[in-house]
Amino acid sequence: MSHDDLSFDEIDELISPRAEETDFDRVVESALSRRGFLGGVMTFGLGSFLVGTTALTRDAQAGSHGHADRFGFHQIPANSEDTITVPDGFEWEPVVTWGDPLFSSTPAFDEATRGTAASQAGAFGDNNDGMAFFTKGGRHVMAINNEYTNRKILWGNNPDGAWVSDDDVEKGMMAHGVSVVEVARNDADSWQVVIDSDLNRRITPQTDMEITGPAAGHDLMKTTADPTGTTCKGTWNNCGNGETPWGTYLACEENFNGYFSAEDEAHEVSAELKRYGVSSKDWGYGWAKVDPRFDVAKDPNEPNRAGYVVEIDPFDPTSTPKKRTALGRFKHENAAVVVATNGKVVVYMGDDERGEFLYKFVSEGTYSGVGDNSDLLESGDLYVAKFHDDMRGEWLALTPETTGMTEAEIRIHTRQAASKVGATTMDRPEWVAVNPTKAEAYVALTNNKNRGVKPNAGGDDTSANGPNPRVENHYGQIARWMADDADHTAPGFSWNLFALAGNPDVHSDAYAGSQNINAGNMFNSPDGMAFDSTGLLWIQTDGNYSNAEDFAGMGNNQMLAGDTVTGEIRRFLVGPKECEVTGVCWSPDRRTMFVGIQHPGERGDSHFPDGGTSVPRSGVFAVRRTDGGLIG
Repeated sequence: MSHDDLSFDEIDELISPRAEETDFDRVVESALSRRGFLGGVMTFGLGSFLVGTTALTRDAQAGSHGHADRFGFHQIPANSEDTITVPDGFEWEPVVTWGDPLFSSTPAFDEATRGTAASQAGAFGDNNDGMAFFTKGGRHVMAINNEYTNRKILWGNNPDGAWVSDDDVEKGMMAHGVSVVEVARNDADSWQVVIDSDLNRRITPQTDMEITGPAAGHDLMKTTADPTGTTCKGTWNNCGNGETPWGTYLACEENFNGYFSAEDEAHEVSAELKRYGVSSKDWGYGWAKVDPRFDVAKDPNEPNRAGYVVEIDPFDPTSTPKKRTALGRFKHENAAVVVATNGKVVVYMGDDERGEFLYKFVSEGTYSGVGDNSDLLESGDLYVAKFHDDMRGEWLALTPETTGMTEAEIRIHTRQAASKVGATTMDRPEWVAVNPTKAEAYVALTNNKNRGVKPNAGGDDTSANGPNPRVENHYGQIARWMADDADHTAPGFSWNLFALAGNPDVHSDAYAGSQNINAGNMFNSPDGMAFDSTGLLWIQTDGNYSNAEDFAGMGNNQMLAGDTVTGEIRRFLVGPKECEVTGVCWSPDRRTMFVGIQHPGERGDSHFPDGGTSVPRSGVFAVRRTDGGLIG
């Protein structure tokens, strides 16, 4: 099987095996067993109430979804269609798709050639993920991550869908990064990109960046091109995102390791780089062929300059993006920002790999509604989560005293620091979402196909102890924690599970999922998550879309809404074939929800969105009520 047929985590596991059964799984097992999970009971909130305090059984919940009430929509069934499906009374249309020009000088997307490096540099990038909507002075800007490329589609005009020229490789590079675009409503009241806007910008792997924070200038950050260790080029594989109260965008670098290689595949990389999955083997992008900084044998420090949160000013196209090393280096999924009651800025972050960790950053300074907040992410304290089986947890400080590392080393080798303090290894922590109505946060733990098999790359003990009801967990779960004293900067928290995904039509045991999962709303692999202004939790999936065997009845990947008070979850949207549904934001008037569709047709069975025999293209789509009402 070629790397094109594998997901990022599968490639990582192939090259650098990761943990499967983890500490967190054992905590969950203990908690669920103690509260009778195997008997069909799923506990919420330290025994305060069960899923469906309304006394609804799983069957009763499935039958209750026909009315709209707080959700504002009727649940839709799963399907395997090659389109976006939304409830009656809603409609969708494209806003921007891969290859759409942002400037009049850029040619329209060419189905035959899929463009050139030059055309891609002036067009919307590929495989969009996290995104945010900004408004200032009556103008609207969207900042949108372009995580990676489907190489067989990008180079589908070439034999075997592989690169054959330097321009092919450079086109792939230009399809990565971030697209910053001004949008406006047209005469038909549809959102569209403002072509030639002075705010339109592509940020790519070749864009100049500033390195800030504790790691800036450290010897491990110095390279041939940058002997100061304070500047670098580019950002890529940006997955989820964040946005700050002061109006900047946070792009999160995730699987940065797959773009490095060595001309000599026998070259041995350092143990520190192996911890992050960096190797001498090319994943197929070929970047080292056109840019020697991606050859780890020639510049072994270059990977240390990737894996950060990048702060971008969406309204200043001349500004230099800043890599905020104070927030740590790992495979960032997203960055959930909240201002604590004491004014400190808190950022919750997950490291999306099996057996890795959940982090929290607390700023040194405090947020001011009228002052300069531009450097609040420059310095602060970094913590990692430890979950206990009494439904309590604590944030462990990553400091020189607790780790034996310098502040700079902690920010460069954050995974190693977390291992040193004994943090709880997690099952691929994806997006974190902070509830706007109370001091609690949620994390999507997407799946873990073979836990109990091996330690993580740091050698942390993740062996199973005793029976585990979710061995070979293909479904995933959503955990939540409540900050002590309603203070996000507090060192302690209580925790529980909001949902265990599963299939109650196939299983009658733990794999059936929690009580708020039923035949009408079942899903697998929760990934993207965001709260709307009313406190509804929107859940997006990136999982198995075979609609067969363990996943029978689940259909394509989807988007659901969850009521975090009652535990009820309803399916709102189903994506096209072979896609991931990822990234969500709203217009200021809350009458448009923007939803991202990534990698439709990744295995060759989609022609979304144009249909026929067209090339499948990722994109951002606007969803609205047909009556013009509020959504989210």
